[in-house]
Amino acid sequence: MTGRLEGKIVAITGAASGFGEAAAIRFVAEGAKVVLGDIQEDAGKKVAEGLGDAARFVSCNVTREEEVANLVDTAVTEFGQLDVMYNNAGIVGAAGPIATTVTDEWKFTIDILLNGVFYGCKHAARVMIPRGRGSIVSMSSTAGIMGGLGPHAYATAKHGVIGLTKNIACELAQHGIRANAISPAGMATPMVAALRGDPTAIEETKKGLAASSPLKGRAGVADDVVNAALWLASDESGYTSGHTLTTDAGLTIGSANATPFEEYQPIIREAGKRGMDD
Repeated sequence: MTGRLEGKIVAITGAASGFGEAAAIRFVAEGAKVVLGDIQEDAGKKVAEGLGDAARFVSCNVTREEEVANLVDTAVTEFGQLDVMYNNAGIVGAAGPIATTVTDEWKFTIDILLNGVFYGCKHAARVMIPRGRGSIVSMSSTAGIMGGLGPHAYATAKHGVIGLTKNIACELAQHGIRANAISPAGMATPMVAALRGDPTAIEETKKGLAASSPLKGRAGVADDVVNAALWLASDESGYTSGHTLTTDAGLTIGSANATPFEEYQPIIREAGKRGMDD
């Protein structure tokens, strides 16, 4: 690795599996020290143990502000500072038609996917502002950019993450702090595999996604998101803030659709007239 995060301290929510686990491993390999937060304590401790002295694990339920605050404070007490906050924790959440969506499931989904990001941004800003620098990276989704790509509560929360990211980027720029979001499409991760029936069936999920990908034969994988997070966390993106970086093979610009007019046709003009001749 190239030391792209050398000397940086990173806090990651949802770090026991999926994007969070992959990011923790990669960030340490790039020179960072990490504090990992998750409600999956056994899995989270195992990830941290595998990373040795460069990692700490903290039990963290992102619906509880005090636990997110503790995650941030642990980074400062254990490693002296916080350079990067990666708001990654997530679930699929409430699903189904709007007319039958269960209110408590809706609220719980919003609490994890949006309020949890708010807590992460709030407490990261609290310790970053006095230092005059830092990077906040939050997970949105293609469902936060377009309609029809996720359940209602999920799409609502992910749209909110993008709005929050833009707003805090405006406020925190004066303090030298950047805020950006990542919007992946469905990727070959345990969460997406679970939607297909088995969270461990990553290879089967990868094959299924490859068949429907805008990039022929190429599924999105965790490393695609980790690469984006690494860039936004590093000084390489030092003049980028308020941005939503997609990892979706162009899905949100329409590349999943057939390209119209794939063969040449004479120009189509007023009233359906064709050709350049008057």
